[in-house]
Order: sequence, then structure tokens, then C-alpha cells
Amino acid sequence: MRFNRMLLSATLVIVALVIQVSVLARLHLPGAVPDLLLLTVLGLALVYGHVGGALVGFGAGLLADLAPPADHAAGRYALVLCVIGYLAGLAKPDNGQLKSATGPMAVVVAASIGSTLLYAGVGALVGDTAARHVGLGGLLFTAALYDLLLAPFVVPGIMALARRAENDPLADTGGSGKSTDVAAGWISSGTGLRIGSQRGGLRVKAAKARMARAGRIKGVKRL
Repeated sequence: MRFNRMLLSATLVIVALVIQVSVLARLHLPGAVPDLLLLTVLGLALVYGHVGGALVGFGAGLLADLAPPADHAAGRYALVLCVIGYLAGLAKPDNGQLKSATGPMAVVVAASIGSTLLYAGVGALVGDTAARHVGLGGLLFTAALYDLLLAPFVVPGIMALARRAENDPLADTGGSGKSTDVAAGWISSGTGLRIGSQRGGLRVKAAKARMARAGRIKGVKRL
């Protein structure tokens, strides 16, 4: 992942985790807790794709596993968010723009239900049966409901920030190792003009003008 992606992802994940632990977890809502960290991973995965979504999901889940007051085995939520981030990244729109809110909302509902089921399944494998005592059906319904209500305020903003960071003129856009012209990047991103082609056209016009002047000078000398 590029530096701007890593910096933005780390910042958003840390902010989401702090809000998750200090605010949302203290609301004492019935059933599940609104999962702001999951919505952050989904928003980034819908822009970065399945590979970026998996990496962001793993890092976010690992932080959640280690952050107090976590009471489960380390790596459990990292596995869940890694899988969810990968699958959500497969739904990334080809042109990077969403045509409607139906697709992302469906992704949010599927991710909320899938993450709850996967988390409970991994917990059953390691001997954690808390989901059985709380009621898995209630957890699934409340998790999907809370995340769906919170998603319109979180996912579009995160996707907009991620797309803006992708268009950062200071970012490495090629992989060829060549440095980019920052001023040209700002102008081209703001106006949509192709600066490189304009420069090439100016060079050609200047060369033609020099040739024309040289032809006129030679004609004068011959006279």
C-alpha cells in the first residue's frame, strides 16, 4: 500500500477505534453495539479493493483485539475483519463512483451479519459460547440495524476521503520510479487538462517556428 493510503487508513482506524471504545460501547444499547470500526473498513475497502480491504481489515481487527477492554483471544477480530475487508473489496465499483446507495447498504448489511456469524463461529472453535447466552438471532438483527443506521453518516465520508487521497498529487501514481511534477499534478487534477500533451504541442510549434525562420533567412541570403 502507498504511503498516503497507509497514513489515511491508520488515522481513520485509530479514530474509529477510540470512538468505538469510549462512546459507542458505553451506550448500553440492547443487543449488539454499533460497529464503527467495521464501517470504516468497509468504506476503505470499497475504494482500495480486495487486497487493500484485507490489509486494512487485518490491521484494524488486530488493534481492536489488543485495545482494552478486549476480553477475547488476540487475532480473532483481525481474522474476521480481514475476511470482511477482502469480500467487501470485491464489490468495489469499476470507475470508483457509486451509482446509488443500494449497493453499499447491501454490503453493510451483509458485512454486519457475516462478521457477527464469523466472530461467533471463531469463538465457538476456541470455546467462547457467549453468543449462545445472549441470543445469536438478536445479535444479528441489532448488529445489522445499528450499522445500517450509522452507515450513511460514516461510509460515504470515508470513501470521499479515500478517493481524495488517491488523487493526491504527492502520491506515487506509477510504480515506474519517476518523480511526478507536483505543479502539473495540481493543475491537471483541478482543470482536467493534459499538461504533458500541451507541453509536447508547444515544443512542436516552437520547432516549426524555428524552421520557418531559418528558411526565410536562407532565402534572404540567396537573394
